Amino acid sequence: MKKAPAFSLHLDRFFFPDPTIRSFARSLYEQVKDLPIISPHGHVDPRLFVADEPFANPTELFITPDHYVFRMLHSQGINLDDLGIPHRDGIRPTIDPRNVWQLFAENYYLFRGTPSGVWLNHEFSEVFGIGERLTAESGMRIYDQIDARLRLPEFTPRRLFQKFNIALLSTTDAAFDSLEHHAALRASGWKGNVVPCFRPDSVTNLLDPAWKQNIERLSETVAVFLSRWVPYRQITVCCPHTHTALAMLKRIRCS
Repeated sequence: MKKAPAFSLHLDRFFFPDPTIRSFARSLYEQVKDLPIISPHGHVDPRLFVADEPFANPTELFITPDHYVFRMLHSQGINLDDLGIPHRDGIRPTIDPRNVWQLFAENYYLFRGTPSGVWLNHEFSEVFGIGERLTAESGMRIYDQIDARLRLPEFTPRRLFQKFNIALLSTTDAAFDSLEHHAALRASGWKGNVVPCFRPDSVTNLLDPAWKQNIERLSETVAVFLSRWVPYRQITVCCPHTHTALAMLKRIRCS
């Protein structure tokens, strides 16, 4: 069987094709590319840094938690059960992660020209050192290469945080989040700068099917019965005695 073609990323892939503009863009990039990363909106579960355990496998890292990836595949007729995506009730289909990855590889062409494809290619090449394109034929080879690297100490969450030169990572937290994992992270003594971010969508979007339940959860979290607009507004803007994300931003902040 013919081997997949060699794979490398052009250094100027994000720059405008006009030579003059590209040259200017390159010079600006060179001035900032080594600066620390400040991420104000990161969809990262803080529990990753509390446990600091190796990622389970490539499927659990790249497919299962990324709704942009599995929704693209689903939009093209692929059953979410075949991708091992949990149901709304939390029940998860039992499926071999290698089979999920192979299905992903067979349909990876769908990501051409998409932001997800650009990011995935960058991760494969720059982070994991993959030297061939992901295809149906190369799928299992690439799976095994990534899986082997995930077993190395330098690929644990905290070590990757340091490798990526992240100065600040702000997670995305619901209004009723207890932030217990943030508290545990601070108590652990780890020096990584991970802070919560107040995201009230779940209690401000009345079209959310779970809106009423979310309001009830917020009430329980702040110990205030939210039945009227005024206390609700006060809680979601700022409440000095609450443990919601907004107030905890003042308590669990960088020293």
